Amino acid sequence: MNSLDNKKNSNTIKFIRDIYSSMDDFIPLHEPRFVGNEKKYLLDTIDSTFVSSVGAYVDKFEEMMQEISQTKKAIAVVNGTSGIQVALRLVGVNIGDEVLTQALTFVATANAIAYNGGKPVFLDVDLDTMGLSPNAVQNFLEEYGERREDGCYNKKTGNKIAACLPMHTFGFPVNIDELVKICNNWEIPVVEDAAESLGSEYKGQPTGSFGEVGVFSFNGNKIVTSGGGGAIVTNNPALGIKAKYLTTTAKQPHAYEYVHDELGYNYRMPNLNAALACAQLEKLNWFLEKKRELAKKYEEFFKGADAKFRTELPQTNANYWLMCVELESRNARDLFLKETNEAKVMTRPIWELMYKLPMYQDCFKDEQVNARFLVDRIVNIPSSVLNTNILN
Repeated sequence: MNSLDNKKNSNTIKFIRDIYSSMDDFIPLHEPRFVGNEKKYLLDTIDSTFVSSVGAYVDKFEEMMQEISQTKKAIAVVNGTSGIQVALRLVGVNIGDEVLTQALTFVATANAIAYNGGKPVFLDVDLDTMGLSPNAVQNFLEEYGERREDGCYNKKTGNKIAACLPMHTFGFPVNIDELVKICNNWEIPVVEDAAESLGSEYKGQPTGSFGEVGVFSFNGNKIVTSGGGGAIVTNNPALGIKAKYLTTTAKQPHAYEYVHDELGYNYRMPNLNAALACAQLEKLNWFLEKKRELAKKYEEFFKGADAKFRTELPQTNANYWLMCVELESRNARDLFLKETNEAKVMTRPIWELMYKLPMYQDCFKDEQVNARFLVDRIVNIPSSVLNTNILN
């Protein structure tokens, strides 16, 4: 059995090396492509001397993100994690409040809850989306939820359930309309962790635009990068104004005095990063097109194989940020990881479940049947846009 698996893995390694035209070099999981106006805009920023958190490219970036996300307000921030932290505060998460989220996520999702003094409640995911399950949320609320005049409370703990924080895993949209419907019924605001899903759509609507607030990441490994950066988006102009105020150290406008009237954050994206982001955003549709071309290559290769390539679901458009396969078992997963990485083809398992981390071991979790199944089987494979030359 192992010899057969070894042969299959060798074929996969060869295929990946062939499509990336690399026979010996290390193939990363996801690296950026700079194919547009990146150098031009960066030099323009340096020449302007506006390299910090004020500048023309910060404004331009926010305008572009409003258009891309189809929201009324976008706020540039230093990274996605800080964006989620602020977004949760915007919707009212305070110390001791509970936030419904998924255990199958990158640690930043849970950390942002903890930064606000909140308590993550880890609920299961759906097998098809790998994102927070509406059924799991509904079941939890029916057992523990209690509507009061000022919102929803956990009748067992007495804590307020102040928000729901689903994450669009690897850019595959979660069943977000069902989650929003359920949470609206229980008067729980939804914050979308759309860090991985820039360019993804659910029923023709961009991710990040369904909840009260959405948050994107522009880290170096994302489909579009600013080196480090994030964006908060919302259709509530008042929340947008508050978000900009909080992320600018909660400073009141004044010609020269320093007046800060509540706890704020120094979280604004620098103009240098925004310049890089603007150049990248100009190529977003091209990146999405090339991602889909790569996904088609993988889909054809893995057709009929034991390893199942994950594709977008009906009524969704995924950005295919990190592409992944589902192996037959934990043993098959571990062998695949070992042999690909030894061959200098970078692959990675899905994240460890949050409730297994030391700082979150005491948090509530449901049975996590689907999450545990996926942890044993899902592996990310090289997902960089193929390095082809294009005209600017």
